[in-house]
Amino acid sequence: MRMRNPSSAVPTAVVGGRLAAIGRFCFRHRRWVLGFWAVVLVVGVLIGGRVFEGSVAGASSASAEADRGSAVVAAADPVKGTLTAVVDGRPVDDPGVRAAVQKATAEIAALPGVAGAQDPYGSGPGAAALRAADGRAGLVSVRMADTATSAQTDAATHRLAALNGAGGAHVTVGGDLVLQQEVKKQTEQDTRFGEMVTLPLTLVVMVLVFGGLAAAALPVIGAVASVGGALLAMFGFSRIMDIDTSVLPIATVLGLGLSIDYALLMVNRFREERGHGAGIAAAVERTAATAGRTVAFSGLTVAVALAGLFVFTSPVLGAVAAAGVSVVVIAVAAALTLIPALLGFAGGRIRTPSAPVPDEGFFSRTVRRVRKRAVLVTLACVGVLMAAGAPFLHADMRSSGAAVLPASSAGRQVAEAIDQRFPQIAAAPITVVVEGGAPVAQAYADEVVAKLSGVSGVRAVTPVSGAVSTVDVLVHGDPQGATAKQVVDELRADRGGLKTYVTGGAASVVDFQDELLARGPWALGLVAAGTLVLLFLMTGSVVMPVKALLMNLLSLGASLGALTLVFQDGWLSGLLGFSSTGGLETFIPVLVFAFAFGLSMDYEVFLLARIKELTDRGHGCVRAVELGVQRSGRIITSAALLMVIVFAGFALGDMLMVKQMGIALAVAVAVDATLVRCLLVPAAMSLFGEFNWWAPAPLRRLHRRFGLSEHVDLPEIEPAVLPAQRPAAGGPAVPAAPDLVKA
Repeated sequence: MRMRNPSSAVPTAVVGGRLAAIGRFCFRHRRWVLGFWAVVLVVGVLIGGRVFEGSVAGASSASAEADRGSAVVAAADPVKGTLTAVVDGRPVDDPGVRAAVQKATAEIAALPGVAGAQDPYGSGPGAAALRAADGRAGLVSVRMADTATSAQTDAATHRLAALNGAGGAHVTVGGDLVLQQEVKKQTEQDTRFGEMVTLPLTLVVMVLVFGGLAAAALPVIGAVASVGGALLAMFGFSRIMDIDTSVLPIATVLGLGLSIDYALLMVNRFREERGHGAGIAAAVERTAATAGRTVAFSGLTVAVALAGLFVFTSPVLGAVAAAGVSVVVIAVAAALTLIPALLGFAGGRIRTPSAPVPDEGFFSRTVRRVRKRAVLVTLACVGVLMAAGAPFLHADMRSSGAAVLPASSAGRQVAEAIDQRFPQIAAAPITVVVEGGAPVAQAYADEVVAKLSGVSGVRAVTPVSGAVSTVDVLVHGDPQGATAKQVVDELRADRGGLKTYVTGGAASVVDFQDELLARGPWALGLVAAGTLVLLFLMTGSVVMPVKALLMNLLSLGASLGALTLVFQDGWLSGLLGFSSTGGLETFIPVLVFAFAFGLSMDYEVFLLARIKELTDRGHGCVRAVELGVQRSGRIITSAALLMVIVFAGFALGDMLMVKQMGIALAVAVAVDATLVRCLLVPAAMSLFGEFNWWAPAPLRRLHRRFGLSEHVDLPEIEPAVLPAQRPAAGGPAVPAAPDLVKA
């Protein structure tokens, strides 16, 4: 009869609960589980990797007036987009340049899919606007038909690029079609770069944390598999809804960070159980029952924070919510299934601690020092966090356009050249779409100039069709500043008896801000209510959830303040390799709020779970806080360091939006794991004492019936299951660890 290896045999005393059962199942059937995740990874890379191709650069909203106006223009003049070439370095009227440009324009106009092409030498009214004021640069503008294929667009692009060097001129090809492709390409490159930078660094840090490669490799493997699943999920969403290109790296960085965090927590708990004398199978089971609960609960809180974005109608925020929640689910699933399976394969090679985490150490001593000066520490932490968040009070929201790309991109170079040298065709701060012919639109334009003090003039009235015209409105000062926004509001308040749509960059910012004012309180209320309910179900207290909510808002404010200082005021812009646009991208603060709030709750759950577990075992509040911070402080700090590495790796990319998210989240995690978790939480809990766990009698009864808890009744560990810790013949038995004995 074949004997089982005692280090991997299923323990006689079975741990109860669904999560323990999941861990037990995945351990027993680890080959099947590993095979399943291998398939997910391969399919995710091969198919999910194509999600960048199907993404949309700048998804529009049917509820925003600026987007509705753009749709009216597109319906009246259906084109796919434009290609624009800047012919620079030689006089426009140089014979060689003129001949080459006219030949190329004629050839491009004859290409399939081209709706029209124009150069500075035509006789049309717009030809003069295609000449730079200094006469040393010209534009070639190509309009692609709405039915044009990618191949036809590429053919026109290549023909424009072939002008480079003709007559000694330098040619740069841009336009909105080129910008869209560059945004997709740059986003994909930044995402891949972030993954390649963060995963090796993460592995190195985890080797230092765990003291061995086997334990360190498991979170990395889990994270890679999760990213494959996340790509597959986002690819699926892209088939049924518009996924903005900017969503992809944001969802990827969230999935990568959470997967590493959760796997780190699982592996750390496994090592603790092994250090207490559990065999591999028993340690996996007990890990799933305890750390698995923390992971599941943490994932739920992060998902609730992201679900608040569903309240908004903006396609970008809706796509982030859908992708983010799915990524969280996949990260939790990988932690609860793949990690137990991997522990079944590599558990025997994971270095086992020689002793449990000591009850005395750096973190417990820090808590005692904080407790002696709890009032001073609380006031100091709150003051520092409020001061750090103060810069966000003067934050300015804007739509950066081509400036989100690096300065080296052709699309951005062309856009900047048009703004600086071809003012007659540069995008106007405000464009009013008028449903009416040119005479009606001209009369409207004259009235606008006469009535509105913020308007500096009307540049052009352009008939799009017989029934639709556009009016380009110029304003005093910043094209997206306070005056421009005021003009948008005034134009919408008085439409002159016509059906109009106020569009343009300033109008888009106003639309987004209006949506935040209208729907933001509902989103905030949903997130706050969901968080309060979840933390109450975990702690049984109404005090702890409220404190956690307020502390998270403070750390979130510090993150947004840093975001403002860096990206609006330009601090460290040279070091980080970008030029400030004078404001923050409109939707970034909302995303930072949702992501940072969820991640802060992630660490809150990590810490409170341990404190609640110790409280349930009979420790008083003071001792439970000391032991909870001591036993979880190292793993929270390690997890935060890994998360900061992940976010900082993505912040090294060139896309401005990705850089903003990376820096903001790195700051949020660093502040939360140090200042908040190590100082403010212990100080506040010391001040409140046993009142931390207070709840009205009806809610206490409700919690006893429906509450969730990290504490699980665990059977005693049989000391003989770990051969390395068996006593010598006649020696005393190794006792089970006190914190794992059935309470």
